[in-house]
Amino acid sequence: MKLRRLCATAAILLGTALPVAAAQLSLNEVSAYLNTLTSAKGQFTQINGDGTISTGTLYLKRPGKVRFEYNPPEQALVMANSGQVVIFDKKLRGQPESYPLSQTPLSIILARNVNLGQAGMVTGQNYDGTATTVVAQDPDRREYGSIELKFTDNPVELRQWIIRDGNGSATTVVLGALDKTEVRNGLFNIQGEIGRQER
Repeated sequence: MKLRRLCATAAILLGTALPVAAAQLSLNEVSAYLNTLTSAKGQFTQINGDGTISTGTLYLKRPGKVRFEYNPPEQALVMANSGQVVIFDKKLRGQPESYPLSQTPLSIILARNVNLGQAGMVTGQNYDGTATTVVAQDPDRREYGSIELKFTDNPVELRQWIIRDGNGSATTVVLGALDKTEVRNGLFNIQGEIGRQER
C-alpha cells in the first residue's frame, strides 16, 4: 500500500460536532496548540485517494512519533520514529517499506517545534464561520505535498487534516475524540515490530 494512502492521514475530526460559536485562530494560536499536543490516541476512519475506506487506531507522540493500526480486513500498520516512516502490509508479503519522515507533510506537525509562522510555511488560511483552516508545506520540500489542517476554538482542537501528495492526490481520515493521556514509547519501536512481523 502506497505511502500517500497509509501515512497521509488526512481529515481528522476530534469530537462529535463542531461548536456553534467559534472565532478565527491566529497562526501563533495554532502553533501553540500543536506544540502542546505531545501524546494522544484515538480511533480513525480513513478515506483513501481511490475512495476506499479503512478504520483503525492512531497513536501520536511528539516529536516525531506516530502509529496507525488498521483494522481488518486491512493488514497494515504504519509507524514513524527516528526520522523514518515504515509501512508494514501483510497482504504484500514482502519487506516493509521505509521512507524518510521528511518526505511527508506529516513531518510538519510532528516536528519538535511547530512554527507555522515560518516564512513560506503557510500557503493558505481561511475561516468559514465554524473553523480555521491552515494549508502548510515544508518550504524546502514543496515537491512532497501539503497538509491542510482544520481547527475549532474554545477550546482549540484539531478537527481535520488533509494531506495532498506531490501529484495532488488527497487522503482523508476522520477520528473520534483523542485521549490525550501518555502513550507508551514501546508502541513506536520499529525494530521490535520488524522482529514480530518476521515470526
